[in-house]
Amino acid sequence: MNRILLIVLLAAAGLSSCTKTVDVKAQISAQLIKDDQLITTYLKNNNITASVIDSAGVSTGIYYKIDTAGTGTGLFTSSTQVTVGWIARQIKQDGTLSGVIQQTDTFHPTFILGETLRGWQFGFEDTKNSFGPGGIITLYVPSHYAYGPFPQSSLGLPANAVLVFHITLYSITN
Repeated sequence: MNRILLIVLLAAAGLSSCTKTVDVKAQISAQLIKDDQLITTYLKNNNITASVIDSAGVSTGIYYKIDTAGTGTGLFTSSTQVTVGWIARQIKQDGTLSGVIQQTDTFHPTFILGETLRGWQFGFEDTKNSFGPGGIITLYVPSHYAYGPFPQSSLGLPANAVLVFHITLYSITN
């Protein structure tokens, strides 16, 4: 009897470990391809010329357009403090831009760049030679570099939301 019970328990343990494994890297890559198509189609349909950011020679899918260069240039690192104002929108799946999902008005918060969305970090770091205080930049951020597969109900955003940030840089502190 103990031998049968042992065989049943071992079989149950073996079957429970036969779950389907999720290839997270493949899911992220597939979503980045969808997001890039959504962003590039939006840019093309709206006649917007934007630069793509690469990291170590690999495209991130993050695009930016410097609307106003500002004064001087900023050296942006993960410990840089930035005081900013912004308007955030979503590029919806039909290729249109949502209404404003978040914005600052008269309040301009200060953040440590390394604690912001990864899309902001890449965006600021890539523009260090052509963007400074008083400048305005628009970032087109794939979902992976924003909130990823996690819906943000407080902002009305679904999972894998592609975001557009129109950011005014007020000051930099290193």
